Amino acid sequence: MQHPQLGRYPAARHVIAHISDSHLLHEGAPLGGVADTVAALAQVAAQLERLGTSIDAIVVTGDVADLGEPDAYRRARESLDPLAERTGARLVWAMGNHDERAAFRSELLGEPPGDAPVHRAVEVDGLRIITLDSTVPGFHHGELDDASLDWLAAALDEPAAHGTVVAMHHAPIATPLALMDVLELRGQDRFAEVLSGSDVRLILGGHLHYATNGSFAGIPVSVAGATAYTMDLSAPPRTLVGLDGGRSFSLVHLYADGVVTSVVPVGQHRAVTTLGEELLAEIEALPADKRLELFSRKRDSE
Repeated sequence: MQHPQLGRYPAARHVIAHISDSHLLHEGAPLGGVADTVAALAQVAAQLERLGTSIDAIVVTGDVADLGEPDAYRRARESLDPLAERTGARLVWAMGNHDERAAFRSELLGEPPGDAPVHRAVEVDGLRIITLDSTVPGFHHGELDDASLDWLAAALDEPAAHGTVVAMHHAPIATPLALMDVLELRGQDRFAEVLSGSDVRLILGGHLHYATNGSFAGIPVSVAGATAYTMDLSAPPRTLVGLDGGRSFSLVHLYADGVVTSVVPVGQHRAVTTLGEELLAEIEALPADKRLELFSRKRDSE
């Protein structure tokens, strides 16, 4: 159903749910003996289901499993496959440094197991989503070698109708966490060259375990917070502390001429205030000047 435009900007053309770093273990074991990663991912799915069919894609930017165990990938699908089916969203998986390519391929993509990089390009209503495998087998840092960048250049050779989003695990932006610098993405200079002049509108990343934003080669970069645990940026300098809390995912709204990313906290919290859709419907039915009178004018009781 088409709703009237209430402000300067029209409704987003595409909406992406961006999830990262679930770090699931075999048989749902708690991560570090503490974090219930299965329940956290299930909570994310429950919150996203509230959005119904407004979601066009669900993009997961890696570290789906903590040890690359097949059972962990099956648990991820148990949480997210029903969500994708009920919302009609395209489910898109990207590799992370904790993932193992063979099990990732067989359990998430339904492909024969193999050790080659997992690069993919899919189209969702004219928006191209490219998953770029930035992992290095046996290591936790990221790297884009010449072969991977040649593949990306070829994939970007023809522009998509509504542009391209690149989803990868190791985001090409700075972090205040010194230890994470060791695990940064290598090959960034040529990556920037490949992106130059392309139709890439946004880069989605994970790996850092906190939500953040930046830019790379003039392109916005959005990193989703982890669903497994969150890095404490208020911890003492030169330390790395992961917390069993502060989990989040992101929503990405792509407009004809812009992109907006929003951080969504995970969990059940008490509502402070609620304005139902009945009020919105009432406002939509009014002319613009009456909308301001009803909803914008301050009241003495406020």
